[in-house]
Amino acid sequence: MIKIVIAGVTGRMGHALLEGVFADGDLQLHGALDRTDSTQIGREVGEQFGQNSGVKITSDMAAALQGAQVLVDFTRPEATMQYLEICQKANVSMVIGTTGFSAEQKLAIEAASKNIAIVFAPNMSVGVTLLINLVEQAAKVLNEGYDIEVVEMHHRYKVDAPSGTALRLGEAAAKGIGQSLADCAIYAREGVTGEREAGKIGFATLRGGDVVGDHTVVFAGIGERVEITHKASSRATFALGALRAAKFLSDKKSGLYDMQDVLNLK
Repeated sequence: MIKIVIAGVTGRMGHALLEGVFADGDLQLHGALDRTDSTQIGREVGEQFGQNSGVKITSDMAAALQGAQVLVDFTRPEATMQYLEICQKANVSMVIGTTGFSAEQKLAIEAASKNIAIVFAPNMSVGVTLLINLVEQAAKVLNEGYDIEVVEMHHRYKVDAPSGTALRLGEAAAKGIGQSLADCAIYAREGVTGEREAGKIGFATLRGGDVVGDHTVVFAGIGERVEITHKASSRATFALGALRAAKFLSDKKSGLYDMQDVLNLK
């Protein structure tokens, strides 16, 4: 049994992760973390599922992680940085699905992976992981004469834009055409922009309603258009991928991995 701690356990992803853990005989819920101001602190976490897990929701990170093997984190960057520090002290691996990190924070995650094992991916979906590979391959083939655009839509509550997944897809496309995304990305267009410059990768961000996550990469040529799309209808797909990543880490001591490592696509 792999002992799992879930961060942000009362949130939308926390709920999906709990369902996944309770349904998987190879996993054991070891701890449940939430904000210090949460009204759910002290509550039996399995109550809403009709289960007595023996785990109460807490904000005490050190206590929740004691004796655990993996922390699964889909929270906010500032919270993840705190978890990162505590996990290193407790020698607990991490699955990080949080997005919106700064370059400095990403370096901190990379540095921590020298001490603990980490799966860090902006999207834990198996389908999106495959999509990343397909986008890179398509970009290699459609390198000449095709314009690349990344379009994403998420629910109204998402706080970062473009999404981490959209950026990862952009990185895959940039790699396919032999460029760095930092050198070719266009994140906003307004006013008289002039003609589209070849070799650039554009991003369009849509927000509204309860959309879980839609991503499309468009390769627009003369006379044809190739579109590769992934649409998530439930957060369960991200939760199941994250728990698969937790199992992947069960025999790892250190190192930085992504979902392509988990799915053996490299």
